[in-house]
Parts: sequence; C-alpha cells; structure tokens
Amino acid sequence: MATLSSSIETVARRRLIETTASYWTSAELVDIIIDGIRDLWRDIVDLKAEHYLTVDNTNVTLQANSSVLSGLPTNVHKVYLIEPRDTSSSSANVDLVFRPLDYNHERFQSARASADIDSSSNTIYYAVTGKGAPVEAPIIYVAPQVNSAVNLSFAYIPALGALASTDYVPIPGEADNALVAWTVAMARSKEREDKSPDFNWLKIYSTEKEHLLQSLGLRQYQEAQTVDAMYEEFWSWFLPLGIGLSALL
Repeated sequence: MATLSSSIETVARRRLIETTASYWTSAELVDIIIDGIRDLWRDIVDLKAEHYLTVDNTNVTLQANSSVLSGLPTNVHKVYLIEPRDTSSSSANVDLVFRPLDYNHERFQSARASADIDSSSNTIYYAVTGKGAPVEAPIIYVAPQVNSAVNLSFAYIPALGALASTDYVPIPGEADNALVAWTVAMARSKEREDKSPDFNWLKIYSTEKEHLLQSLGLRQYQEAQTVDAMYEEFWSWFLPLGIGLSALL
C-alpha cells in the first residue's frame, strides 16, 4: 500500500529521537520529504520505464490551418507519443504519422513553407518548445498544416505538481527507507554549525536510491533483454584457432 508523506515524517522523527515536534516543526520535515520525492522522481523518469506514462485521449487536437497543437495539458514534462485518436482502418487519419524533429531542421523548414495537406496519409513533424511544467503548457509546433482538424491521442510524462503531508508518496518500488534517510540527513543540517547535511545519512540515502533505481529499471521479464549473435553457436569452433569474428562474417 502506498505510504503517506506524514508517515515518512513519523518514521524520520524516530530516527531523529524527537517523536513529538519540538526542534523540527512538521512543516520543516514535510518540505524536506517533498524535496526527496522530487529528487527520486527525476531519476526514475530518466529510467524511461514509463512509470508515470499518461495518455490523454480527450483534449488535444490539431486544428485546421494551425501551426501548433491545441488543448495541451499544463503538466507536460516529457512528450512520449503523438498519434491520431482514431487509428482504425476506417479512420480518415489511419496513415497520418507524427514525427519529432528539430524546429530548425531543413525538412521542418520545408514543411512549414508547404501548402496545407490532407490529414489521411502524410507525415507531420512536431517540435516541443516553451517552458513546460510546472510553469505552463508546452508549445508544440507542427508542419505542414492540415486542411481539416485531427483529434489526437497525446501520451506524456506529467510533472509531479504540488505535494502535501496528506498525499501518498508518488514513488514506486518501496522508496520509504530512501525518503527517511534523506529526511534525517537534511534535517540534521539544522544542528550543524556549517548547516551541511549529515554525511552518513546521505550515504544511506544514496545506497537506498541506487537499489531503488536498479529494481525499477526492468519492468518485464517475458522477453530477453539480449539476443543471440549471428553464428554465435559456431564461435567456439573457430576462436581457439585464432580466427576472428570478422573472418566469419
């Protein structure tokens, strides 16, 4: 079951030997916990294992004669996939494909200069720009423009947004120990003359974080992550003779 941020505070207070708030206020520790959540979240997102993947099949459209997408969520952190909402064989957009491309790429420049296209069987390039979450929705430029509106399926990684002590910790993979260690390390900086975090507790956090990321890195075991090399079954015959791989290919 997911853990409340307030529960992380309770455990951290035991480690700080202060079960009742006195030297550290609840607000102080909750702020530290939320900082720890954000630190873990950034690295989990970088695993690219889609723990936070969200698909919006309701709001995003490419309007006719428009160079930008409409209806984008305000919490977009990373764009994962853009495609027509209806991809059935009978759809008017069945062969329409969206491809990411740098805005200043020569193909993007050429597409911007072209006339509006039919939305049934073409490639549309897109470039993600703007600040994005948590400041604002990104601006996604597209080219070429289309002559009729296209409803889109928009897959993305959302930003975390605001967090409070009453929220569940939005981190997968049993992250409680890492967050407790982070909280104690940062809280103890208040006791230290140089205001630096506690080194030993930071080391514990680093170890817990490393193990957490390792456990989250592979999400399925059905398919092998490696493949057999070409002619691999014959390597044992030739390599003892000093025959290199290039000679076999």
